[in-house]
Amino acid sequence: MAQWLDTTVVNRTDWNDHLFSLRFSCTEFPQFKAGQFTKIGIEHDGKIISRPYSLVSGPDENGLEIIAVPVEDGSLSPKLHKLQIGEPLKIMSPATGFLILDEVPKSRDLWLMATGTGVGPFLSILATEQVWHNYENIVLVYGARYEDDLAYKELIATWSKQYPDKFHFVPIVSRESMADRLHGRIPLLLKTSLIQQQVGLDIHADHSQVMLCGNPAMIEEATQTLIELGLSKHLRRSPGQISLERYW
Repeated sequence: MAQWLDTTVVNRTDWNDHLFSLRFSCTEFPQFKAGQFTKIGIEHDGKIISRPYSLVSGPDENGLEIIAVPVEDGSLSPKLHKLQIGEPLKIMSPATGFLILDEVPKSRDLWLMATGTGVGPFLSILATEQVWHNYENIVLVYGARYEDDLAYKELIATWSKQYPDKFHFVPIVSRESMADRLHGRIPLLLKTSLIQQQVGLDIHADHSQVMLCGNPAMIEEATQTLIELGLSKHLRRSPGQISLERYW
């Protein structure tokens, strides 16, 4: 049964002036699966203002973490952006959601494609042993507007170092040009095969699974491009190769 639990901010990271992560402690929060989300809330005028956030932290970590941006005129995110260490907030128990590895068919390669804060559930998945055992190749495609909108680069670098022959990281920026970054939007870079060329792997229904999370426009266009490449949406009743979660 869903219920609100009390928690406290134990750490915060400001990636830039509009992108931040909050880490909080809640020993009562039950075990969750990597890739799931839950509601985060703040009490205000006797009511709980809330919205869903994916958990960035892995299921076995000590603490829970989210990544967020303060939406202009938003009812919750600007308040979250102001929270400091030691301040209270609410978390809905338990976590839920189906963007998890248990729902993804087996394959040789796993492609994790995200924009913005949509990278959160994929970082949780990458923090598990399961993903490294299940796939020969894992590709994280992470798109943002600017370089400083790419969060958790040091964490991602640890996986590149730990699994150099298995893990491929493809950061993409759309509003600035950099020598060591792909420039543009994920759907077009897929269509032109620049992402695939970057890692030396093709995307094929016989050996690829793709998980998408983030901007709905990216998801819609990327899904169409993947369908043109011969993949299909994954449903329990009709297994395919594309799993997705829209962020708004």
